[in-house]
Order: sequence, then C-alpha cells, then structure tokens
Amino acid sequence: MRQSQLFTRVERNAPKEEVALNAQLLTRGGFIYKNSAGVYSYLPLGWRVIQKISAIIREEMNAIGGQELLMAALHDQHYLKATGRWDVPVVFKVVSGEEKVPLFNMSWTHEEILAEIAAQYVHSYKDLPFSAYQIQTKFRNEPRAKSGLLRGREFLMKDLYSFHASEEDLYRYYAEVAKAYHRVFERCGLKAYYTLAAGGDFTLSNTHEFQVVADVGEDTIYVCEKCDYAENDEVSKLEDGGECPKCGGKVSVKKAIEVGNIFPLGVKYSEAFNLKFKDETGQERPVVMGSYGIGISRLMGVCAELFHDDRGLLWPAAIAPFAAHLIVLPGADATTGAQVRARADALYNQLTAAGIEVLYDDRQELTAGEKFAQADLIGVPVRLVVSPKTGTQVEIKKRSDTITTLVDFNQAEQYCIQK
Repeated sequence: MRQSQLFTRVERNAPKEEVALNAQLLTRGGFIYKNSAGVYSYLPLGWRVIQKISAIIREEMNAIGGQELLMAALHDQHYLKATGRWDVPVVFKVVSGEEKVPLFNMSWTHEEILAEIAAQYVHSYKDLPFSAYQIQTKFRNEPRAKSGLLRGREFLMKDLYSFHASEEDLYRYYAEVAKAYHRVFERCGLKAYYTLAAGGDFTLSNTHEFQVVADVGEDTIYVCEKCDYAENDEVSKLEDGGECPKCGGKVSVKKAIEVGNIFPLGVKYSEAFNLKFKDETGQERPVVMGSYGIGISRLMGVCAELFHDDRGLLWPAAIAPFAAHLIVLPGADATTGAQVRARADALYNQLTAAGIEVLYDDRQELTAGEKFAQADLIGVPVRLVVSPKTGTQVEIKKRSDTITTLVDFNQAEQYCIQK
C-alpha cells in the first residue's frame, strides 16, 4: 500500500486523556481512534493487525474441529433470564422504540444463544461431540474503562463453545483447546501462563486463564519458576518464594494480563434450554458444555504494551500490519530523484508481486528524519530505504536492530519473509 493513499496519519503527540501506553502508541500510530471511554474504532493499520491475529486464531480453532459461525448480537431478554443473568451489572440493556423497559441486551456472551440453537439439531449421542466458534463484537458495561484496549466496553472476541456426551469427553477437548491457545499466543509472540482460576455458578469446577506477565496487569498470579505452574491469587494459597505443589520449584508473584480463558460449563445451560440427547441405551441426558474465549482486541493492546521501545511499536512479524516498510528518499536533485523513485517503484512492484505486504512511503513532503521517525512509531518489522546513497541497492534494517545492510534488489525479498 502506498502511504500517500493511507487516509490516516501519524500523530506527534498522544491524546491527553489517554493514560494507557497501548492506547497512546496505537492512537499516535494511526491504528485506532477513540470514540468514547472503552470504545474504539480500528483504522486501516489497526484492522490489519486484528485480521492477522484473527487468522491465527481461525487456523488453530479449525485445526481442533471448530466450525465458524456468526450469531446474533442483539439478544431477547428470555436468554439471560433463563439462566438468571439478565440483571448482571455488566449487561448492556436496550430500550427500543416507545418501550419503557428493556426487552433486549447487546451481546456479552453466547452460551445461552448457542445452547438454544443446538437444541434444534442435537438429539442423539451420534450428534456429539461438536464445537463452534465465532469472532464477534461484544459489549460489556465496564465501569473502569481506562486501560485502552485492555478493558473495553466494546471489544472483539473469539468465543468457542463445545458440546459433549460426557464430562470425560469435555475434559479431553478442554485439554485440546488449552494446547491450541498456547499455539495462538506463541504465534503472536507471547508467553501465556496456564493459570488455575475460580469457578462460578455455571461451571463444573475451577476454570483456567491464560495470563501474560506485564507490569500494567490488573491480575496477580503465582508462578513456578521451574515448571510454569500458575494460580490466580483469587484461588491460590501459594506464597511468594514458596514451593510449587507440582514440582517443588520456587514460586514467584507477578502482575499479569488475562488474554484468554476456558470454562468447563457442565449441564446448567443445557438444562436451561432443554438441550438433551439420547445415549446408546436410549436414555435422555443433558449435553455437557464448555466455553472458551480470547479477547482479540485486548491481544492487540497487550502486544502494544509489551512490544515497544522509546521510538514506537515493535510488532511481531506474524501480526504486523505489513511485512516491510519501504521508504523512498529522492534527494534534492530532480533528475536523480526521478531515477530513485523509479527504482523504489520497481522494488515495491517486485515485492508486491512476490506476495509480500509492503507499506510504501512514497510521500514527497516529509524529510528523511520524519519518515524514519514515523516508520519507527508504526513498528513494521523490516525497513527498506531507496535513496541516492544506496545506488542500485536497497538499505535494509530490522525495526528491532540498529544495523543497516545494503543488498541487491533481487535479495530484498528474503529479508522481508516472515520467520
């Protein structure tokens, strides 16, 4: 993409009201726009990051048998009332037309919705197990929406739901999802700790969170330095410096951000929506359910919090908006400048034809220093520079490095391929 055609631009200063670093960097870089507290729009650069994260999640969910769908975002009151969640404080209720009381709510979660849908199609043990997921905007009446993308009132989420004939089969799949989640976070460049967490009225037992260690994290976890066993402090009896119950290693306390969670739901949603099946003996039994979430927009915010320096963002290659940032510096001489531009255009076309996603800074009104500063802020993994000084070659520098290398045009492609 030619940067001259990108309708957003880099801002010199962060908005005064933004206190979260992720929001400051993403706003300045032109990735997001704040509409109100906890509500953001994803601009072209930001949406590319979201799409990259979503693609990774889709691949991993499909690999464990997840079937993608898209469910309604506007929910009739009967869904949450059936499970006693209509009056949960986080629910955004909707008053329509001339009605004086809310009859609908905006989607917060979809256990009830999919349980009712599944009741239409699941009748026999032969219909089980199955799992379905969606990527959809969720709404949460969050009173503390002050952490940028880390705590929003409107956010993008992947929610997966599984349906089983037995608890044994649920926990088999539960373990599969946990492995898939680790792959997702690793591919995004993150180390997430599989953390024991509290259960609830609608879970079979304890749940699990995936926690990424960060100074700005709102959660406190206890982590074994030897085997990575972790517990949330809400359920933990571990102590800082104590002994790990799994391997005897030393436990340390850390601040962390939750990036995903998984819940063994059991049969409570099934019973609320008459979701039953007949087993091999013909006996009717409730379906056993599980649910599994990843906050996609939060994941982008976490990466912004963790992957940056004093100049700007440092995107992991797998989720960067582009693989390479090509900058042309024509110089003052008109004749030489035209030749430099022609070489840069040729390199852009060459890389694009090879399937490499390139942000091409072809703007004429900026100085070299301004272009370099903006490239650092945007944080694309590889910077390419074509100028009079580079001659018939191209200067290549990794965003995370200070070393520059001159290579021939026909070698540039190998430096831009994501690894």
